[in-house]
Amino acid sequence: MPEDHPLDPTRQGLWRPLRLLQASMDADIARIYAEARIDGLKPSFVMELLRLHAYGPMTITELAESVGRTHSALSQKVAAMRSAGWVKTIAGDDGRSKKVTLTDKARGVVGALAAEWRATEAALADIEAEIPYPLSRAVADIERALERRSFRDRIAEKLAEDPAWV
Repeated sequence: MPEDHPLDPTRQGLWRPLRLLQASMDADIARIYAEARIDGLKPSFVMELLRLHAYGPMTITELAESVGRTHSALSQKVAAMRSAGWVKTIAGDDGRSKKVTLTDKARGVVGALAAEWRATEAALADIEAEIPYPLSRAVADIERALERRSFRDRIAEKLAEDPAWV
């Protein structure tokens, strides 16, 4: 396949390196779990597992709000976590609702997951100290720019200038 093609706009991807970097770092975390014989755990599950450990059983809505995700996205994640044996659902307070709670399997590793979280945050702090413009600062700067003008509005303006957009 040729490197560039005039009909393929996907060859340009300003933030693709960031997505690839994050995927690579998540793969390194997954290797840490595999080396510790914590099988079947995805790095993307850990925040929810730690929240459930810290605060106890929660409805999907409560857990979604806690981690800043939509109900729909978290419902899918909980289903995957349940299939992998990390969480289960129990009856809620009113008998009609359900709450998500940790399984014994998850409770057995949650201390190690908290240690990994702290180590990962410390390693990220080390990386940020090595680079001239920390990513956390870049994110804050981008958030401020988006407060001034939303990403949606910025995209819509560019689309209005493109005759291919209907």
